[in-house]
Amino acid sequence: MVHLNAPHVRRQAVSVTRKMAASLPGLRKLAQDRGLKIHHLGAGYPHPEVTDPRGFLAHQAAYFQHLEQVEGLNDPAAVPEHLRESFSYTDTLGPLTTRACFARVYGADWGVTVDPQRLVPTVGASGGISLMCSLFERPGTPLAYITDAPTYAGFLARAGLAAHARIFSVEMDEEGPLVDRLRAQIRAARAAGYDVPFYYTIPDGHNPAGFSFSQARREAVLTVAREEGVLILEDAPYLYINYAKAEDRARPFIAMAPEQTVHLFTGSKIGFPGPRVGFLYSEATLAISGGEEASLTELALIESSADILFQNPGALRGFEALLHEMDFSERRSLWPVAEGKLTVYRENRQIMMDGLAQGLGDYPELFHWTHPGAGFFTVFTFLKQNGKLPVRTDDAFVSRLVAEHGVVVIPMYDFYPRDARERDSNAGYDQLRLSFCFSESVGDQRRRDLREAVDAFCSAVRDESGLR
Repeated sequence: MVHLNAPHVRRQAVSVTRKMAASLPGLRKLAQDRGLKIHHLGAGYPHPEVTDPRGFLAHQAAYFQHLEQVEGLNDPAAVPEHLRESFSYTDTLGPLTTRACFARVYGADWGVTVDPQRLVPTVGASGGISLMCSLFERPGTPLAYITDAPTYAGFLARAGLAAHARIFSVEMDEEGPLVDRLRAQIRAARAAGYDVPFYYTIPDGHNPAGFSFSQARREAVLTVAREEGVLILEDAPYLYINYAKAEDRARPFIAMAPEQTVHLFTGSKIGFPGPRVGFLYSEATLAISGGEEASLTELALIESSADILFQNPGALRGFEALLHEMDFSERRSLWPVAEGKLTVYRENRQIMMDGLAQGLGDYPELFHWTHPGAGFFTVFTFLKQNGKLPVRTDDAFVSRLVAEHGVVVIPMYDFYPRDARERDSNAGYDQLRLSFCFSESVGDQRRRDLREAVDAFCSAVRDESGLR
């Protein structure tokens, strides 16, 4: 046995999603022994119907052949430049061609001029979260991370790794974080001796809260960030998984204030999850020792190279192919790519909203659910009756839904940071996160399966609430 003497290392609690994954085989067997079909409303994965890689692989191969023709090699033994680059060392910034192409297409979509030299490749958006935390944790000073209550479980897991870091969370309403509370938490953290580098959030298709911030609330949040001198760490996995009309979409923070924002892009939802292509982008500058200033990009690049010195050029050049049309001209927008996925997700969302309204819409005093403007989730809430919770959505409740009703959902309590649960011991114990993005079927069978799943959930809720 190895004896580890490392007081700075924390034992992390297992997330609710992993606990559910670990217990699911046994619960599934109990349900199947009862003759129940398993209904998946828990997984937040991209749907297999929109992540079939075969068409993309054919396009990628054709795009690489096009690059070879453009190079105009006369020597048949010569290795094409794009091929040599894809399997060679590349620096931490990765291939310039991919960054330049992405900067033009992404910038055009969101009305911002993106500088390719400020795009730092990351291992998905999660890699960007880890990079930002590492950058500010390295000096070892006490840190306070401001985030939402509830917030993304991956951020909670990463932020909890540093013994000298603490989370100060902010409650939300249906438009976004409570602005006065956001300011108060920043000041409370500083009064307690903590540096406050950023406020982390997912403003579009919030995971797990199941809604998007209003434009007015974003502007109010930006005002607080500027006045209090903190960055906004904008996680944007669902920016293109958006159900609002173009004229009704709120602007991302990166388009509002790139000098105040650190924007995290991931190709997992707009492209494919496996390659883990992502970018960190910011035009912010930071005060450093000696009274000097440095660009956040420069500091992030140094921090990134300490972790991943050489990016995967093959994955990045593959993503570059996605940024080109079938005739190999550069795309003017990624929205047509998104529409191929939105066709499925928009339909699934409507099935869930219609099913909840039909099954539980007669009880607005008992139940509430969010109407997601983007993303993969809706949050279902059991409303208090006479000041008390009618049910408690703990592990036992969720397990019972699987074993007795065949319905798999994710409870919300573990998405609330520790300080939020200290303020309210019932935080999240009245809520469930329902996912409409993933199933194991496609086409008409997918539609039937999702309708059956929502019907089964509504039936289970009525049973558990004593409505039968």
